[in-house]
Amino acid sequence: MTTPQEELLPTTRRALTHRIAVAQAEGRTPSLVAAVVRGGRTVWHGARTSVEGHGPDENVQYRIGSITKTFTAVLVLRLRDEGLLDLGDPLEKHLPGTGVGEATIAELLAHSGGLAAESPAPWWERTPGSLRPELADVLGERPLLHPVGRRHHYSNPGYTLLGALVEKVRDASWEEVLQREVLDPLGLERTATRPSAPHAGGWAVHPWADVMLAEPVEDLGWMAPAGQLWSTTGDLARFAVFLTRGDDKVLGAETVREMRAPAAPAEAADVADGAAYGLGLQIQSQGGRMLVGHSGSLPGFLANLTIGVEDDVAAVVLTNCTSGPLLAGVGADLVRIVAEAEPRIPEPWRPLREVDSSVLEVAGQWYWGTHAFVLRLTPDGGVSLGPLSGQGRRSRFRAKGDGSWTGLEGYYAGESLRVVRRPDGSVSHLDLGSFVFTRQPYDEGATVPGGVDPEGWRGIG
Repeated sequence: MTTPQEELLPTTRRALTHRIAVAQAEGRTPSLVAAVVRGGRTVWHGARTSVEGHGPDENVQYRIGSITKTFTAVLVLRLRDEGLLDLGDPLEKHLPGTGVGEATIAELLAHSGGLAAESPAPWWERTPGSLRPELADVLGERPLLHPVGRRHHYSNPGYTLLGALVEKVRDASWEEVLQREVLDPLGLERTATRPSAPHAGGWAVHPWADVMLAEPVEDLGWMAPAGQLWSTTGDLARFAVFLTRGDDKVLGAETVREMRAPAAPAEAADVADGAAYGLGLQIQSQGGRMLVGHSGSLPGFLANLTIGVEDDVAAVVLTNCTSGPLLAGVGADLVRIVAEAEPRIPEPWRPLREVDSSVLEVAGQWYWGTHAFVLRLTPDGGVSLGPLSGQGRRSRFRAKGDGSWTGLEGYYAGESLRVVRRPDGSVSHLDLGSFVFTRQPYDEGATVPGGVDPEGWRGIG
């Protein structure tokens, strides 16, 4: 997957190297390794280290912490796509007896199930998973801190439950299912629940002195689906391509797009920060650019995966210190550097191979009351509807096969769009969730609920 460094301009490569050099030096971390993906391939790899003559490459493993959650979410979405469960199902339907079974699978994926952020003491990241031998030990006596579905509250135990759900439905361990259904099909040969050489050691750096302390490495037991994995920049670059484009061996493009859509109620602070959470993915609006991915941390390690979907650029950043550089910012900067220095070159425009004349007939300008909209045909056989100019409700629509379409996003998601014809076959209007769109503002020749004033349009006399 790695391609020659020359695929990026020298000035771009230098800017990327400068950014990670500043992060490693100012963040005071033993090592930092990064990769950039563009157009589905790794086009840059960089590393900075405090060890003379040694630079970690794309095959050196680091612990990736909560990026593990995205892998667990992929396993759950596979179960949904196979029809084995529905995201609206309460957990109790498939994994009874947890005491938090009213939370739906979607709510657990989006951290809106009301669960506590952490497992009860002792500190689960720094102690063996064997101290929590049962799910009840992970959840504790008070697993719910908030009403189910009311707010986004990040929960590590919530992903423990999702891992247990995968085990129950598949009748196999989470680790076995992950290997068989995600890691092997995607060719992620250096991603695993336990490290294998070469791998980095985890360190804590003293906040007020340039000295280090080795951090413990624990097997997380039941908490593994929330943060157990080790991986490399090479493997996570491949995973970023999958999260951008999908792979029918694992999840199709439509499902990974669903993962990238906001799925949790946003706090006021989140709205101000432009932050949201999807189904196992963090979402951030930054500088007009929509970024998706996930960060991770465990004692001795920090990790970040950032994808600019519209720019078709992704970045992976891994480091081996407990606290130091803010990797989400580093990842966002790596995406921005490439996207701004070398903007994506669009594919050549090509005409459609064929077009349905009855669909072409309804393309063009429509009015919702007095608001002007445009309906366009899309290359995938659907249509899009949005304001003629400025801001407003817009959506893509997928053809249903009966001459109507279903909204895919925004206000019109799930709503039905259909063409209403007169007895002679001519087009009267569009019906979108019962709202009428006409060829002229309040077209007299169309059926407009409430009627159209017979005196017509007039000024003030």
